[in-house]
Formats: sequence, C-alpha cells, structure tokens
Amino acid sequence: MGQGDPVRGVVDVEQDPDARRLARVMHAAFFALLGASLARFLLRHPWLDLGPWVVALSVTLAVLYVLPVPRRMAWLCTVVAVWMVLVVLAPSFAWCAVPLFYTGLRTLRPRAALVLVALLTVFVVAAQLQLADGALDPNLLVAPPAVAAVATAVFVHSRRQAERLAATERREGTLAERQRLSMEIHDSLAQGLSSQRMLLQAAERTWDTDPAAARRHVRTAASIAEHSLAEARRFVHDLAPADLAGGGGLEQALRALAARESADLPVGFRVDGPPVGLPDRVGAALLRIAQGALANVREHADATSAALTLTYLDDQVVLDVADDGRGFDPRAVPPSGSRGHGLPAVRARAEQLGGALTVESAPGEGTVLSVSIPLEPPR
Repeated sequence: MGQGDPVRGVVDVEQDPDARRLARVMHAAFFALLGASLARFLLRHPWLDLGPWVVALSVTLAVLYVLPVPRRMAWLCTVVAVWMVLVVLAPSFAWCAVPLFYTGLRTLRPRAALVLVALLTVFVVAAQLQLADGALDPNLLVAPPAVAAVATAVFVHSRRQAERLAATERREGTLAERQRLSMEIHDSLAQGLSSQRMLLQAAERTWDTDPAAARRHVRTAASIAEHSLAEARRFVHDLAPADLAGGGGLEQALRALAARESADLPVGFRVDGPPVGLPDRVGAALLRIAQGALANVREHADATSAALTLTYLDDQVVLDVADDGRGFDPRAVPPSGSRGHGLPAVRARAEQLGGALTVESAPGEGTVLSVSIPLEPPR
C-alpha cells in the first residue's frame, strides 16, 4: 500500500481498470461489513464486559486495514488474528471474511492463498454454528463455502483478465518495436549498403575507360561506408540517427544529408518559416524519411536533381522531397521487391506521430513526397 492510498490495503492494485474497480468495491465492502457487524452487536447485546473489547478491536481492525504496510505477511497475519478474536467474541463479524478472502488472494501465492481461504471458511462456518446456538442449519454449512468459492472465482477471473491484457499490450509493443527497428535498419544501414553497391558497380564499369570517375565513385562509397558505420554504432547505442547526435538539430542533419547525396545526385535543401524545437522522435522520423526518399530517388527515379524542403507552419512541420525523375502513378500498387518498405514505411512513420503522407506524381513529371507532422501531439 502506498502512503497516499488509505484504503488500498496491502497489495498494489493492478494497472487493469477492472481490477482497480474490484479492489475499491472490496475495500468498501470490508468497512461496510465491519460497521454493520459492530452495529448489530451493539443493538443485540447490552453494554457489558465484552462491549468495550469488541468496539476497541473493531477500531483496531479498521486502523490496521488502512495503515501503510512495510511487511505484507506480518500485516495480513495481524489483520486475520484481530478478526478471529472479534469473531470469537461476536460471531456476526464472520462475514467480514469475504473481503479478507480477496485480500489474502492478492497478498499470498496461489496455493497459500487458497489454504488461507479454506481456513477462514471453516472458521466462518464454526462461528455461524455458534451464532445459531448449535441448531443445525444446512444453509450455515453451504453458504460460507459458496461465498468463498464465488469470491475466489471473481478474483481469479479478474487476475486472468489483467494478465491477458498485459500480455496483449506486451505483444503489441513488441510488434511495434520490431516494425520500428526494421524501418530504422532499412532507412539507414540498408540504404547505405545499397548506395555503396551501386557506386562500386559504377566504378567497376568505368575503371578502364574513366579512372577518375571510378575513383570518385570509390571515394563516395567509402564516405557512405564511414557514415553507415557511424549509423551502426549509434543504432546500437541508442537507435538515434548519427546526424542528430551532434546537437545541430534537424536542419543541420538534413543539410548534411543533402551534401552527402549531392556527390552522386545534386540535392538542394531549404528551410521555410522560423525553426522551432522538435521532439527527438519527430526529428529522427523526418530524417529517416528523407534518407529513404532520397534512396528511392537515386535508385528508381532516374532523376537529374532533387530537393529537400523543411517548412515550419503554425501547427505542423512539413518535409517535402521533390525530384525531376520519371515519376509514377501513385494509385498503382508498386511491385514488391527486395527493398521491402518504401512508401508504406514512410506512411507508417508519419501515422505513428499523428501525421500524414501525400504523394504527387505522374509518369514523366517527377515526384513530390510530402510528410506533415503536427507540432502538438494528437488528442
């Protein structure tokens, strides 16, 4: 029980909302049953020698139930012991066992909890028989075990529901993380390796006819390999883009990306609007999108130039990647290939941040890829 939770009892409430509601109901039931049992005792019995003891033990039990709990087992044993003494003095307090069933189930391991529930049930039956002055009533033998069974079943069902919910959330989180990691690898390491392969193939083709061009391709491939190595190290360290590690922000990272890509394809870069600070995940996503989009331009567009434009608006930031290549029909489904992600990866990144992807293209007219991300998180 936390210090600021006076009716929590002994065990932290599960994160599942249904479990929290059930805990509140059980705590309220405990105090309601305790108060009703005390009122019944005071109404049915004159204020004799037992009266002060029953009142004192009732108050003690209530105080124990709301005290902070440094040691759970000691707390539970004390609560059960005080309750048993109360039941011996006034058997009507036996029905307070129902919320105690729940508390024991939450506090102990399953087998120990079931043993405690069974012992409390036997004690309740004995108390009820004492209250009936020895008259044998089948209801007194059947009702307490039935109530105990129902309370146990409700608790077990609630716990299983919470466990299933937690397992589902973990599974969804794992799948989302896998998708994110696959996109990170695709947009950084895979793109770098693809660029190196193309440059080395170009160098091999021109090695004999144009040694200067071949050497230029090799130097560019080496530069990309160096950058990819930095990406790999950063990826292992904290999965943040290497270009953002220097602290210069997204503008500097995009400018460096455009400069590197310009060694093979002229890429311009422009910033429109007054820059604002972006969350790290937004900057990383836009940089990855730019890397992937320029890789698509280089490999598929047959373009002579490309441009990156970062625009800051009042309520969103927009990244445009334009090229003057062959273009395509955005409505057509691209054939699946070895690249794997492409536009679906860009769209997924944008949607994860509450943004959207727009593609304007036509055969022979180039392509403009536009990604908009809201500056405020979606509500």
